[in-house]
Amino acid sequence: MRNREEAKEQEGIVIKITPIGKPRMTRSDAWRKRVCVCKYWEFKNILVRRAREESFSITDGLRYIFYFPMPHSWSKKKKLEHFKKPHRQKPDLDNCLKAVWDSLLVDDSKISSISGAYKYWSSEGCIWIN
Repeated sequence: MRNREEAKEQEGIVIKITPIGKPRMTRSDAWRKRVCVCKYWEFKNILVRRAREESFSITDGLRYIFYFPMPHSWSKKKKLEHFKKPHRQKPDLDNCLKAVWDSLLVDDSKISSISGAYKYWSSEGCIWIN
């Protein structure tokens, strides 16, 4: 049993969901229901449910890799050129990290270090935390 838990800690977790950045929220979001905020809450619920299923928790020193799906409108050539290349568009990397931490931590001020954080293009969206 102990080896299985250690293996889970080493391999981390892969959550098949398109990453999003945490939106700037205001008081009016409680009743105004902006689209970006609704998407964020849906993202957060899926992330929490998946982490609970895997018994995964955030600790210091983890590496975060965000894979963003390429648009369907891109040509096959363009998709091949960008596959596994850095994603240099919005959402910003720090907002993606905020979305994950706010979802999976009660108090995200406890995080003092990360091993690395990256954004890449991929054929489908997912978040890999190791």
